[in-house]
Amino acid sequence: MRTKAELQGCGRGAKSAIPAKQSASLHRWLNRRAIAPCLLAMASVVLLGCERKEKKPEAGPPEVLVAGVVQQDVPTYDVFVAQLNGPVNADITPKVQGYLLRQNYQNGFYVKAGQLLFELDPRQYQAEVDQAKAQLGFAEANLARFDADVARDTPLAAQNAIPQKQLDTDLSNQAATRSEVQAKKANLANAELNLGWTKIHSPINGIAGVANSQIGDLVGTSTKMATVSQVDPIWAYFNISESLFLSFAPQISSIITGKVGEGRLAVPVEYIQADGVTYPRMGRVIYVNRQVGTQTGTIQVAAEFPNPDALLRPGGFGRVRVKTGVNKNALLVPQAAVIEVQSEYQIIVLTPDNKAMFRPVKVGDRIGQNWIIAEGLKPGERVVVEGIQKVQTAAAQMPQSAKEGIPVITKPYVGGTGGSI
Repeated sequence: MRTKAELQGCGRGAKSAIPAKQSASLHRWLNRRAIAPCLLAMASVVLLGCERKEKKPEAGPPEVLVAGVVQQDVPTYDVFVAQLNGPVNADITPKVQGYLLRQNYQNGFYVKAGQLLFELDPRQYQAEVDQAKAQLGFAEANLARFDADVARDTPLAAQNAIPQKQLDTDLSNQAATRSEVQAKKANLANAELNLGWTKIHSPINGIAGVANSQIGDLVGTSTKMATVSQVDPIWAYFNISESLFLSFAPQISSIITGKVGEGRLAVPVEYIQADGVTYPRMGRVIYVNRQVGTQTGTIQVAAEFPNPDALLRPGGFGRVRVKTGVNKNALLVPQAAVIEVQSEYQIIVLTPDNKAMFRPVKVGDRIGQNWIIAEGLKPGERVVVEGIQKVQTAAAQMPQSAKEGIPVITKPYVGGTGGSI
C-alpha cells in the first residue's frame, strides 16, 4: 500500500509526463469548440433582429360605399304633445233619489246607447203613479158629471124652464173640472217619468267606467255614478304656436265663414302612441279653438282618429305629427352617412379624385331612411355611407394626409333611398 507522499509523487509525475507542446494544442482545440456555439447564437440573434426590422407591407386604400347627395322637395312636419279624450264624456247622474238596487253592466266594458246601467228602488215612485192615476180618475168623473149637467140644462134654459144662472154655473163647473183633469194628467205624466228614471240608461255608445256607487247606496241628483266615454272616433287635443296658426289662418277663416267646404280643413295627422309606435289609422284636424291662450301664446287644436277597436283611451298621452309645409330643393343623404360627435355632425365627402375629407354640417329633419342636410353640402357631391370607421382609422394613422384627403376605393351604396354612384 502506497503512502500519501508516494501518491502525491505519482501525481506530479503524471502531470509532468504530458509534453508542453501537446498541452498548448489541446487548449487551442478546446477554445475553438467553446467559441463556435457562441458565434452561432450571435448570428441567430443578428438574423432575427434583421427580420424584425424589415418593414411590413403597407395596406391599400380603404374600400368604402358612397352615395350621391339627392336634391328634391320634401314635406316638413311638426310634432306636438297631445292628450286623448272622447268627443262626449257623459256623467251618469240619476234624475231621482233612491236606493241603488243593481248594476247592469260590467265595469270598463263597451255599452250601447239606451243600454240599462243601474236600477233604483222604484216602489216610492210606483206609489206616486198610482196616486196620480186615482186623482185623475176622480177629476174625470167630475168632468163627466158636469158635462151631463150642461147637456141637460142647455135646452131647458133656452125654453126658460130653468134660470139662465143655473146653466152658467154648470158651464163654469165644467170648465174648471176640465182644467183639473189636465192638471191631473200632468201629475200622472210626471210621476211616470220619475218611475222611469229609476232605471238609468246609457245616453251614448262608448266605454262605461268603474261605478262610483255600490249596491244599497242612497243616490241623488248630485251623485256621479259613472262616466261613459265615446271612443270611436276619439279626439287628440294639442296646442300650436300663434305663429304657426297664422300660417294657416286664411284657410281656417275661409272654412269657418262658409266660403269653402268643410273638407278643406281635413289636414292629415299621425298619432304616435306613448310606446313610440305610430297608430295605424290616420286622423284629421277637425277644429281650431276660438282664442289664443294669454299665458301660453298657443291655440288649441283637435284631431279626430277612427278608433273602432278602442285601442286609444281617453286621458292617454302621445304625440301628433302634422305636415306644416314643404322644404323646397332639400339635400338628402342616408342617415348612416351622418357622424354625430358631441352634438356636432360631420359627413365624409369625396373629392373628384376619390379622396375622403371630413366636413362639418348642420342637419334638419329625418325623412324615412334619409336625413336633410341644412348646411355643408352641395348638390351632386358624394358622401361615404359605409366604411366610415376605416376612413377614421386611416386618418388617425396619417394625420397629415387627412388634411388633404384620405385616398379610398369607392363602390356604390344601394342600401337606402338616397342616390347611388
